[in-house]
Amino acid sequence: MDWHSPREWIGVILKSTKRIVVLVIGLALVVGGIVLLVLPGPGLLLIIAGLAVLASEFAWAERLLDRAKEQANKAKDKAQKSWRGRRRS
Repeated sequence: MDWHSPREWIGVILKSTKRIVVLVIGLALVVGGIVLLVLPGPGLLLIIAGLAVLASEFAWAERLLDRAKEQANKAKDKAQKSWRGRRRS
């Protein structure tokens, strides 16, 4: 049987605890952002913030964050294009 030192156990517990805390906080921000998509408030910003928190520990969240940033840039460009069109009229 392979015995581990108490120091190794503490390291594993701390790393696991950090991942759980990041997961809970990140998911709370994402869910809050989804709720704010329906209610008045900065829903997209909250979703992106939640994904940024999750991306600090999870690779899948980093990929989602990259996609969300791309979509936000597309929306920004579309809004700017629409605004420029209105100003010229």
